[in-house]
Amino acid sequence: MRYRRFGSFDWEVSALGFGCMRLPTLNGGPQSENIDEAQTIRMIRLAIDRGVNYVDTAYPYHNGASEAVLGKALRDGYRARVKLTTKSPVWMIKQAGDFDVHLDTQLKRLGTDHLDYYLLHALNAPRWQSVLSLGVLPRAEAAIKDGRIGSLGFSFHDKYPVFKDILDGYDQWDLCQIQYNYLDIENQAGTRGLKDAAAKGMAVVIMEPLLGGRLSRPPQAVRDVFNSFPVKRTPSDWALQWVWDQPEVSVVLSGMSALDQVEENLESAERSGIHSLTEEEGALIEHVRLMYREKVLVPCTNCGYCLPCPSGVNIPQNFELYNDGFIHNSPAYSRALYSRFLTTAQRANACTQCGECLEKCPQNIAISDELAKVNAVLGEGRPYEKK
Repeated sequence: MRYRRFGSFDWEVSALGFGCMRLPTLNGGPQSENIDEAQTIRMIRLAIDRGVNYVDTAYPYHNGASEAVLGKALRDGYRARVKLTTKSPVWMIKQAGDFDVHLDTQLKRLGTDHLDYYLLHALNAPRWQSVLSLGVLPRAEAAIKDGRIGSLGFSFHDKYPVFKDILDGYDQWDLCQIQYNYLDIENQAGTRGLKDAAAKGMAVVIMEPLLGGRLSRPPQAVRDVFNSFPVKRTPSDWALQWVWDQPEVSVVLSGMSALDQVEENLESAERSGIHSLTEEEGALIEHVRLMYREKVLVPCTNCGYCLPCPSGVNIPQNFELYNDGFIHNSPAYSRALYSRFLTTAQRANACTQCGECLEKCPQNIAISDELAKVNAVLGEGRPYEKK
């Protein structure tokens, strides 16, 4: 395993961190609370045995089950071998005391008396204002003093100006977690946010390096470009190596859901390094970035924050099929999958436009409007609109 500086801390973090948002499930979909515990524990312990020393979860992952299963995986001495991070569900904090209620619940779930790092989860403009008005930060400082958490940070989903406001609005941040990959250099915090945080001495944790897995399954045209290059890597490895190439990056999280993904990512991490890509390899990624920008219709990362939909619509699945049909120029195939694998309630036309999903979406997607387009193409057989 390769290791990197973790901001201003006096320890080194593994290049690869284990994210616990997409654990293997027995049934019920990718965010089901019915986690395959045996497989999950095997995966997490394998990663730790191979040098991973940073694990990340959050209060709502797998409808609350992720923390509990991770706690089981960290028994038998594994807890002492990692830095443990989870996140405060700030949208559930209605008064300052709620911060402690949720924190204590999470400690119990995880089977530990302290967290190394605690993040205010998925901050955006309104949530940041809520944090300030409810006095959440003094509560967090008290939790640091009493030893329940070691250091405080935040994860982020909004525009760069909001990121800068949060970054500069509190002088005791130790780390932040941002979405970053070769398609998101100008999206959300972007490259500017990455550099701003690192310049303050903060550790920068990267989520969505494969954009919800989409970068590991590129369209054939992108595969052809990769395959024609003298250096041979899988699409996933190209994406990960690009992120690891950035000196400001501390650790890259991967939400792994199968043992082979753990193996592949461990091998990639062992080849990683800062400024390890050549100028030609950087140009290749830039070319691929432009190819993608011409194709993607809905920037959904399949994070699942929009779920459950009150009407039962499987929002990420609809967008994935819709994007894939356009990217691969295979609308008929996407329509067949839409009809075969989505129930009536899960399809786009079941959306009632209630708007509940809008404030939950980290990508600020106009979900109801986009679902109407999905229904037109996949449900009614209309052609894709030109981008």
